[in-house]
Amino acid sequence: MGMINGLLGLLFGGDRNVVRDTVQVFRENAEAGSVRAHEVQMTAMREFGAEFAVPRQGWFDRFMDGINRLPRPALALGTLGLFVSAMASPLWFAERMQGIALVPEPLWWLLGVIVSFYFGARHQVKAQQFQREIAQTMAHVPHVIENVATLRKLRHNGIGVAGTEGDAALTVASLEPSGNAAVDEWRTAA
Repeated sequence: MGMINGLLGLLFGGDRNVVRDTVQVFRENAEAGSVRAHEVQMTAMREFGAEFAVPRQGWFDRFMDGINRLPRPALALGTLGLFVSAMASPLWFAERMQGIALVPEPLWWLLGVIVSFYFGARHQVKAQQFQREIAQTMAHVPHVIENVATLRKLRHNGIGVAGTEGDAALTVASLEPSGNAAVDEWRTAA
């Protein structure tokens, strides 16, 4: 027994775990990796937020913000314009497409990289906002379920709405004739 205790004390004693320490040489600790990744993400978000913390009041800042918002609408409207021009004036469109056919391939690659970076960064920001919104929505689910259950209890049309739920006096009272003149007239008419 003393030898087993000595061996276990050697491996796990003194706030150390030789097995864990050895495995971490070959494989990253997933929890520590997640903490590091979270710290990197939070640092990047703080730096990104600090960029927009300063209010932009000058005409140049407003002008540059406007310029930064132009590429997406320009690409979308330009593409729609090409479709319209192809239908309205096929010869004019064909002449322009022959000009585009002369653009060298490296220039197409460069355009693809520029557009990919622009839309890729925007996609990442929108995806993160979407994930935050989903998390906020999911946090409201228990409250919404509770509200729906409460509202369903308030319905006046449906089977069992006027149920007595085991109350004997209420059951007897509901089965006795009510003395309602309209009901009495209906019973005699039938």
